Amino acid sequence: MSTSNSVVLLTGAASGIGAATARAFVDDGWTVYATDVRAEFPADIRERCRCLELDVTDEAQIEAVVDQVIEETGRLDCLVNNAGYGVAGPVEDIASDDVREQFDVLVHGPHRLAQAVLPEMREHGGRIITVSSVLGHTASPGLGAYSAGKAAVESLTDALRIEIAGEDDIHVSLVEPAWVDTGFADSALGSLNDEDRTPTYDRTYDALETGWVLTGGPLATTPETVAATVLAAATDDPPKARYPVGKFATFVRWTHWLPARLQDPIHRGFGRVSALLGRWL
Repeated sequence: MSTSNSVVLLTGAASGIGAATARAFVDDGWTVYATDVRAEFPADIRERCRCLELDVTDEAQIEAVVDQVIEETGRLDCLVNNAGYGVAGPVEDIASDDVREQFDVLVHGPHRLAQAVLPEMREHGGRIITVSSVLGHTASPGLGAYSAGKAAVESLTDALRIEIAGEDDIHVSLVEPAWVDTGFADSALGSLNDEDRTPTYDRTYDALETGWVLTGGPLATTPETVAATVLAAATDDPPKARYPVGKFATFVRWTHWLPARLQDPIHRGFGRVSALLGRWL
């Protein structure tokens, strides 16, 4: 795909994967509309991109931003759904309201944005890329709500890809990292309930707070690696339906084919072993 004069709309661009992706697209010659729920962008992003405030749970704001992009540039070639955060904790202990709010960002946000950009893309072609996670395929203890959100957006994206098959040059892809070295873990840790913890889940909390369940430890990849994969999804001809990021993500993604009697001990064991290593290292 030629990127000359191409325009991308990117959510969650103020930090982490989003900021790295904005830089990757600018370096490749794209016009980048970088958005985030709070318009607090790094200096280089603000200088090189067109930065806007965008709350993906606000349908009116989404429509206004998409209209602005098209009015200013006359086109919209790519949407990158990256906005997201994690609610951590055992399923029994996390509040339903917290799960509902997370789903509004992880699932309903990409849905709203797809509805907003597809009329324009139907006229001129385009790509919709959603940054998901391998946890959309295989859930992790302590990250059940986040895994559920990613599983839902994976299904939503798969359905959209199949539904628009045959449309003139519209393509839909998923980018699926495992752990990434960003502020995600700190944010998720901040969501943990410090009170009324069910004692049954002491090991799960230990794995979250001390182990590598949230951070990935030495298994984490860089935001720049994910950004390069997102750019590949935007420029490959033809693009793939899925882009696992790195060999470990590919391995984790395919473990969901294992029977539960094998999967479950692997997940429990990873949390316990990584918690022990986290205390020693």
